[in-house]
Amino acid sequence: MRERSSVYIDGIVDVSIIVPACFDNPIRDKALRFLEDALIQEIRVKIPVSAILGAYHITTRYLRAPREPVGRILKSMLETFSPAFFSDISPRLAISALEEATSFNIESWDGYLIAVARLHRTNTIFSLDRSLERVPGIRVVMPFTEEEVEEYHDFITDLLRKNSQAEG
Repeated sequence: MRERSSVYIDGIVDVSIIVPACFDNPIRDKALRFLEDALIQEIRVKIPVSAILGAYHITTRYLRAPREPVGRILKSMLETFSPAFFSDISPRLAISALEEATSFNIESWDGYLIAVARLHRTNTIFSLDRSLERVPGIRVVMPFTEEEVEEYHDFITDLLRKNSQAEG
């Protein structure tokens, strides 16, 4: 038997929406506003707590943002103890996530987002990753304009190039 939630929500928040809130970039202010609205439930979403940890990892390891400010931002989000946070990764939910990942040839994290969406009876995932739309019944919503996302991706490409040059 699948676990179910009885609370209506607008969608699930992907890590790709949290990362831009953690460091200076073209969509930081909009990402912060979106997350603030989510935390006070102006936008009724669920934010997997594991996405907060994933945002720290991506932002500090791959984007090389300083650990302390990133940690402070993410910790302050968690300290709201908002009802938006979803903290359950039960074996049953992990099985559903793996089934989704296997069925649709996607990453296990994406399978988890879909499993959480299905658990909460929503078809919406707030994300910058349009590839999730190939899963039948899933709708991806970007809380930023296409132009803003393109500017953000260009910024990230330049940042990664600079980080790569600094290494070599």
